[in-house]
Amino acid sequence: MNIEQKNHYQNKLAHEMDSWDLYEALGSSEPVIVVDGRATAAYAREHIPGAINLPHRELSPASVASLDRSKIYVCYCDGIGCNASTKTALKLLNLGFEVREMIGGLDWWKRDGYATEGEHACSGTELACGC
Repeated sequence: MNIEQKNHYQNKLAHEMDSWDLYEALGSSEPVIVVDGRATAAYAREHIPGAINLPHRELSPASVASLDRSKIYVCYCDGIGCNASTKTALKLLNLGFEVREMIGGLDWWKRDGYATEGEHACSGTELACGC
């Protein structure tokens, strides 16, 4: 067994989740907050139900002062061609939050058939939590 490779995959799973993982977490008692790290206009067009908008370019100690540090913040962006989720996760981590990154972003959320909210909302599987 390659221990280095095993550690790599375990670390990856400890810090990332996919849309199904997020959907399941939102329907359970896991203390997750979904964070859209894109610009405000992109968030207004379409976002994951219940997500808060924290554009990575605007993150600062003042902008996150009211957030609950006992929660896990799951960051996402447009998809694999966007790194706003990575930038958001890194900034939140540096500000003292527990974070995960949702791989595939909004693109894979929709490809997996989940509903979105916003000006260009798509129908799909609704969140069990009613978010």
